[in-house]
Amino acid sequence: MLRQGLLLIIYARYPIIRHRLRTEEINSIYEKFDFDDKIALLNTRKRLYSDIYQMDDMVGYFYGALAPDSGYIHLFDIRKYFNGFYVALPTLSDPNKLDFNVHWDKMLDIFHEYQQWVNIMGVPTVGHLNDKILNGDTSELIKIAEAFHEKKIAQIADQILAAHNERGASIVLISGPSSSGKTTTSKRIGIQLRMLGLDPVLISLDDYFVDRERTPRDESGDYDYEALEAIDLELLNSDLKRLMAGESVEVPRYDFISGTRQWHEKPLQLNGNSILIMEGIHGLNPRLTPSIPRDKKFGIYASCLTSVTMDNISRIATTDNRLLRRITRDYATRGHSALATLQRWPSVRRGEEKHIFPYQEEADVMFNSSLFYEICVLRQKIEPILREVPNTEPEYAEARRLLKFLDNFTPISPDEIPPTSILREFIGGSSFKY
Repeated sequence: MLRQGLLLIIYARYPIIRHRLRTEEINSIYEKFDFDDKIALLNTRKRLYSDIYQMDDMVGYFYGALAPDSGYIHLFDIRKYFNGFYVALPTLSDPNKLDFNVHWDKMLDIFHEYQQWVNIMGVPTVGHLNDKILNGDTSELIKIAEAFHEKKIAQIADQILAAHNERGASIVLISGPSSSGKTTTSKRIGIQLRMLGLDPVLISLDDYFVDRERTPRDESGDYDYEALEAIDLELLNSDLKRLMAGESVEVPRYDFISGTRQWHEKPLQLNGNSILIMEGIHGLNPRLTPSIPRDKKFGIYASCLTSVTMDNISRIATTDNRLLRRITRDYATRGHSALATLQRWPSVRRGEEKHIFPYQEEADVMFNSSLFYEICVLRQKIEPILREVPNTEPEYAEARRLLKFLDNFTPISPDEIPPTSILREFIGGSSFKY
């Protein structure tokens, strides 16, 4: 029945029209629909004029691009899932093929947990978040959000210790998509494990990238850093074997600016109390470490599941949150402009679908690295970077979309963010060494 109802809307080809009206007039319209969440957002943006979209007799607001009419939808399906349903859409790699590969049991559990938590905190939507910031509650929000992260990381460390004692798990593999906070997560878990009496040794898979000229290329001819073959698998597995045997190993360090391999000054060596922590996008791919038995591994999947929504209908895409993180980090630490990162992003997304997401449910535990206040902090950092994108480039439209999106958030100063926060990995000022 639901699918048939949607088909009727598609066949009707209702025009989707944008109106620019005085904000007080839009609020009056929203009041007729009891859209308190949308009113809360408009009231905290403080703009004389705002936009509203209309399709037939329904109104709403969206920060992304919309089709001219409802007839532009050609391929979709609806399937039951848990207590609800999901809408199957075409994949990024093949726009003529629906993606029915939805096995997100663990992911949905984490997502629902965070949704419940932001509701308890009183910040389920951006309007509610802005209101608390404007009322002077920023300091408390930051402290509580960071405390929640620390509690979750401590719980994961307890699970690792249990696996270490019960099945001899000796290597922790932390995976996740780009800018999900894997590096800081690994370092904070390492601190918790040290408190529990273990000796964590950290390795980043990024350091095992082959030199740039040896990196495989995708179908567009660009460097494919998301491919497993971008990793020097032979060297990695040789080093792991030697480390597990108690040998001293000089591990590489990849320089992202020059695209070449360098070497750490101090070699690594494991002792009887050591546990190896290895983070990187391919951590959960069994082809990465084929010689290590499954029971000796403990898998963690880190993702940035944005739990605060724009309003009660419009969620914030996790990919947008990660893209904002990546642009900010790449600009500060890798010498990349916003234009370069935006140009690279479609290839990153295709690589995630192919190499990362299929293995996420294999993790022993999942960790949501998002902080409900973080976009308010990222706004101040990233707006001037996005404005550097020339209007002569195709990516200019994406930069403008992100700027329009950021305009919904009340800015927050980063002064009170602790130096161990995951957010510090992207905005700078971390007490961890990367």
